[in-house]
Order: sequence, then structure tokens, then C-alpha cells
Amino acid sequence: MDFTLLETITQTPAAPGYEKQLTAFLKKRFEQQNLQCHLDRMGNLTVTLGSGKPVVMSAAHVDEISLISTSVDKEGFIRFDALGGFDPRTLYTQRVHIHSTEGTIPGIIGGMPAHLLTDEEKTKAPPLEKLFIDSGLPADKTREIVPAGTLITQDRPLVKLGENISSKALDNRISVYMLVQVIERLAGEKLPCTFHAVFTVQEEVGIRGARVAAQNLQPDIGIALDITIAADIPGVEEGRKVTTLGSGTAIKVVDKSVIATESLVRFMEEIAASQDIQYQREVLTAGGTDTSGMQYLAGIGTHVTCISTPTRYVHSSVEMCNMVDVEHGISLLQHTISQIDRYPWDE
Repeated sequence: MDFTLLETITQTPAAPGYEKQLTAFLKKRFEQQNLQCHLDRMGNLTVTLGSGKPVVMSAAHVDEISLISTSVDKEGFIRFDALGGFDPRTLYTQRVHIHSTEGTIPGIIGGMPAHLLTDEEKTKAPPLEKLFIDSGLPADKTREIVPAGTLITQDRPLVKLGENISSKALDNRISVYMLVQVIERLAGEKLPCTFHAVFTVQEEVGIRGARVAAQNLQPDIGIALDITIAADIPGVEEGRKVTTLGSGTAIKVVDKSVIATESLVRFMEEIAASQDIQYQREVLTAGGTDTSGMQYLAGIGTHVTCISTPTRYVHSSVEMCNMVDVEHGISLLQHTISQIDRYPWDE
């Protein structure tokens, strides 16, 4: 694993709708390799390899769940709302980056101390409106440099834990890393398709970027890259774990937003078996990804699935995945694109 590259990708802030810093980094990297890049008006970055039919689109969203300031109270505490889905239990006492008018400054998400809570309040997660951000600055200075609409991102480094890694924003930066690796492995090969690798925007607030990109590209096949739940932790029944860390990449069968194309799932399972790629089947009864944005909004009934990386502690600042699973996912997409001319359209 290229830990330095992944560290850059995870630590570069990219709130929904404000992804330019990360897409600019990626665009520069690909242009230095003389690869064909395009930024659409939505902000999606597309790298295109190969030519001809079929047209294959892979999508990895670059945005991360974030916060946005709504006001600063008279004491100087910053009130905020969420950009994306947060569990308030994961926010209290976390460090954040406040992207102020004078640059990035540190902050801490605070709330009522446990010593002052009633017994009933101690049993409940604090709602977002009860939390605030403390910048440590005087009230007047905070109001000056943190106007309403200031972006706030989580502050957690990328670390190794055994064969696992943990960081903020592995949803979905691990997939961004994987798609970069696939592009660079396939560059220079003669591909049996047109391969559009798309780094999409605003997935966390409604799968917005992928819809625009799919409408523009009209893919025949869409393969998203995202994370999925690995609830392989104490207290979770076997049937509810979805996936397990260290047991391979996952191929999406279904989630709340999409039913994957059966023939594409089967095709990728056959490729995995032939290449000794370890995989799991993903049956997720909640959530959604860019997969659905490529399926029916393109207007042509795209065949779709998703290569999902099993991840613990999803939508927190300490998301965790397994490095071996990541490599299996990279290999699966690489071999799928290289062999897509064998895809059984009539099955």
C-alpha cells in the first residue's frame, strides 16, 4: 500500500460541494502522467482510458461527511449543522478543522459535561443542536473569521493497526485510493472498452455527482467503489455482520437504493475465482451508494454493481478497513475492466 498517497487523500479536506482541493490534487497527478482528464460543471473529475464499446464507468466519491457553521453565539461557541449522515454519539469531544476566512484553525466539539447530566440524559445521545464547537478564540474574533456557512471537517490522522488502517474519511477515500491505483495499473494497456474512472462529488448528500456524470457518459456498465458495513464486532449476531474485515473485498448484491445486476455480480465472482481474489457478497439492508446513480438515471438501464470495502465504525472519525481487502478490491476492478469484452450481455 502507498501509505503516503493514501495519507494525502484522507487528510485533504473535501466537504460535499467543496471538493476542489482534492480533485485538483488528483487532476494534477493524472495530467503529469499524460492521462485524459475532464472536470464537469458539477465538479466530477473523469479520467478516460481506452475507446469503443462497451462504455464502463467506475465511480468513487471524493466528498466526506462534514459540518457547516450556522452561527456563533454571544460567548463565541460555534453552532453547526451536518453535511451528510452523522451519529451524534461520535461527535462529542472530537477535534475538528474549522476552515475559517483566515485559514484552517483547530476546534473541539463540546457539550454538557457528564457530571451535570441527569440520569435520563446520560442514557441518550446528545442531539446536534445541543453540541457546539469551541475554537478557544474570543467571541468577537470567532464571529469575524467564522461566518455562517464555514466548513468544518474532522481531525483524525491515518494510522496502521496491525493489518488494518484507521482514519477519518475512509468513506470514501479508500475507494478514491483504489481507483487511482486501477487507473495507473491500466494506463498504457490496450483495453477492450472505454473506461471512465470518475471521482464524483456530493454523494453524502444525495448521490448528486454520480447522477450528472452518468447522464453525461451514458455507461453500459457501472461499477461503483465505496465502503460497506463490517459489523464483525462483539454483540452483533452472525447474520447481521454484513461483511468481515480480512475476508476479502465485497461485491454488492443489494442495498436500500439498488438491486445489482445479477449477471454482472456473477461475472465478477467468476473473475475473482479465476484470479484467486478473495471476496464476500454484500447484502446491505440500509444505505446507498453511487451505484444507484448509474443504474436508471442514465436513461439506458445500465448494468451495475459495487466493489465495497468492508469497514468498521462507519461515519465516524476512526473508520477502519483491512489492507489486504483493499488490494483484493483493486485487483478485482483491474481484471474486470481488462476482461469486460467477455461479459455475457444476454444472460
